[in-house]
Amino acid sequence: MKSIDKVIVIVPAAGVGKRMQANCPKQYLTINGESVLTHTLTRLLSHPLIAKVVLALGADDQYFSDTSIATHPDIIRVIGGNERVDSVLNGLKEVNNKEFPWVLVHDAARPCVTHHDISQLISQCLENDCGGILATPVRDTMKRGLVQSDNHRIISNTVEREELWHALTPQMYKSEELTHAIEQGLSEARKITDEASAIELQGLPSLLVPASSDNIKITHPDDLALAEFYLTKQANN
Repeated sequence: MKSIDKVIVIVPAAGVGKRMQANCPKQYLTINGESVLTHTLTRLLSHPLIAKVVLALGADDQYFSDTSIATHPDIIRVIGGNERVDSVLNGLKEVNNKEFPWVLVHDAARPCVTHHDISQLISQCLENDCGGILATPVRDTMKRGLVQSDNHRIISNTVEREELWHALTPQMYKSEELTHAIEQGLSEARKITDEASAIELQGLPSLLVPASSDNIKITHPDDLALAEFYLTKQANN
């Protein structure tokens, strides 16, 4: 297996989190007295192979400076963009590709990712010399919906769940490869929903690395309580 001394992580955190119905972006809602973003950054920076985090914040962010982690020496701040992909690209521009030939990208609102899963992703990507993502297999029966003229949805058909996976983060790729893939995709006005989708557009492979179901993304109000449960469980293990 190939080895590297350290990796760098980009965390896009410029979103406003409209679905949370809160008066601040979801990454600044609190769990056990600390912001979601603080939990996420603390988890990443405490991993032995993670050297630095490039944090992409909104141009008008008024919250991060008040967090307990704001002065951490291994956090590099950049201005985020209108979309996640723009924030990731801005972060990539701050990465020294020779110092950090591999980069991880992780959602700000995924504070429960485990060190074990991060290590597995890094290990498998290096061993196979191929980028990849943390993911979990789909367990439920999947339905494709169809919107009717009255805006009601009905079932169009059942989608076979075999070989369907939920894409999680971190996602890990070679720094230069990911930068090129994103720039190329944007130049062609292609839809890029995550780093893997940019890589797919270039016809390049990505590994699927099975991950713990703890690694939820806080998107709706109910997710806060679930994230608190997972964080408490992990702390007690």
